[in-house]
Amino acid sequence: MDFNQRLWDDRQMVELQLKVYSEPESPYLIQKNVFEAMRYSLLGGGKRLRAILALEFCRAFGREPEEALPAACALEMVHAYSLIHDDLPCMDDDDLRRGKPTSHKKFGDALALLAGDGLLTLAFEILSREDTVELLGPARCIETIRVLSCAAGEYGMLGGQVADVLGSGRAMTKSEHSEMVAMKTGALLRAAVHCGCIAGKAGKEQTQAALRYAEQIGTAFQITDDLLDVLGDPRLMGKNVGSDQRADKNTFVTMLGFHEAQRRAFSLFEKASEEISSLFGEEHFLMQLTDWMARRSQ
Repeated sequence: MDFNQRLWDDRQMVELQLKVYSEPESPYLIQKNVFEAMRYSLLGGGKRLRAILALEFCRAFGREPEEALPAACALEMVHAYSLIHDDLPCMDDDDLRRGKPTSHKKFGDALALLAGDGLLTLAFEILSREDTVELLGPARCIETIRVLSCAAGEYGMLGGQVADVLGSGRAMTKSEHSEMVAMKTGALLRAAVHCGCIAGKAGKEQTQAALRYAEQIGTAFQITDDLLDVLGDPRLMGKNVGSDQRADKNTFVTMLGFHEAQRRAFSLFEKASEEISSLFGEEHFLMQLTDWMARRSQ
């Protein structure tokens, strides 16, 4: 199958299921405004990379991608929640996301905050629903919940956000910066791959190799983000660029310099490709996906 068609098919599968999962039970609910705010950010586009990684690793290990669909959607809910909160005035104070006003610009700070809370809790509701348990069995559901909750929590994405907030305006050491990136960006990408392995019933050694891949792309993905914040096209990215510099943030560009950051990203994507090649061969879709990530412009 053509790479772009497969990418589109995966995205469509996720988009359709996200609409189902986030649909309010009634249009007359007293809290209907929070559903509108949740769906505004959740269904507002994006690369759906985390969801696609979960689907494709599940497929790569011989299971149907539908078995990873609840986890894929939960990952996107946690990611959307993090973006809503990240954009708030008390955090990065951004007014544009995915080419449209950020949640707090559209709905106000309070409703945006609550929409993020709603998406986070909905993610775990989805993973513990009766239909999900029937699809995966209790053991795989519990393991998926454990992996995602750890990735989102104080030793994962939340912890990385704390380090980012407290690190703004002061120079971090390279060790501190690496630890922050591993939590803030890397944890959820690792969780996406791990959830795909769980859904795909991967063996222990296969899962370890997949997680090595995830660690490499997690760092490389953040380096690319930092590079795009310097030279990216706002029209393609759907958000303002230069925000890291304005906020005096520690990035791979400030830590390493632009060209060294480019070189490191290239090296990490190469290593990630080697892991995929050893697992699934040179022609696998995940090889193409890794190359697509390395060449992205948004």
